[in-house]
This record gives sequence, structure tokens and C-alpha cells, in this order.
Amino acid sequence: MKKDNLTKLTKYLLDFMFYAGILVTLTLPLTVRFVLEWISERGAVAPFVYLHWGIGQYYVATVVIYFFLGICALLLIWELRKMFGTVLRQEAFVPENVKSLHKMAKISLGIVVLAIIRSAVYLTIAMLVVILVFVIAGLFSEVLSRVFEEAINYKEENDLTI
Repeated sequence: MKKDNLTKLTKYLLDFMFYAGILVTLTLPLTVRFVLEWISERGAVAPFVYLHWGIGQYYVATVVIYFFLGICALLLIWELRKMFGTVLRQEAFVPENVKSLHKMAKISLGIVVLAIIRSAVYLTIAMLVVILVFVIAGLFSEVLSRVFEEAINYKEENDLTI
């Protein structure tokens, strides 16, 4: 029972993240501009010096890169939502989940590429962490897709045996 509640809570959290992500991605030009103005009104405080210089100097590039990063994040969440739908139906080991995991690995690689491009515009420690996290996420998704594929094969063999 607790496991089902956790799964449902996770599904609702993913739904919220998906719709909030759409809103955030669509409003990027406004929010980036707002953050820039907010920082410049208060002066460049030490932790924000790189932020003020980087985003201010490369406003358009920043908005475009974050837009594509937002799209990638939305695609990842979309695939996770689809997978959680199969978990809620108690059909986790299906070919659709293998496809979703493959897509998630490719999307993670796309995020890594965009993060590297963004780091060329201006480098932060946080972006290096993002790169590392999504390299691991991409590898994990690819390995997990192969595990799911094997599980499906075993399941199909057992179904034929019975």
C-alpha cells in the first residue's frame, strides 16, 4: 500500500514538474531579464559576479541555451511520466519502457552537449556538476534499458513455457 502511494505521489510530482517546466521554459526571456535587473539594482554581490557578467553579456545565447535545456528536461519528464503510467498499471516490463529509457539516454546526452556549449559561453561549477549528473543519468538509462529488455525476454520465455 505504501509503495503504491509513493508511486502515485511520484507521478503527481512528475506531472507538476512537467507543467511547471512548460511555464518556466516559455517565460525564460522575461525571467532572465528580471533576474538581470534584480541583480544589477543590488550591485554585483560576490557569488553573483559571474552570473551578472555572464548572463548580461550573453543574454540571447543564455536564453536560447536554457530554452533548449528546458525542452530536453521536459522530454525527460515526459518519458518518465509515460514509464510511471506503466508502473501504475502494473506493467513495468514492456517494450515501451525500453524505448523510453533509450530516449532518456539520448536526451541526457543532448543535455550534456548543450551544457558544454553553455559552459563555452560562461563556465560555472554548477554546470560542470550538471554535465557529470547527466552523463551518469544517460549511462544509467542505457544500462537500465538493457536490463528491462532482458527482463522482457525472460518474461516472454516464461509466458511461452506456461
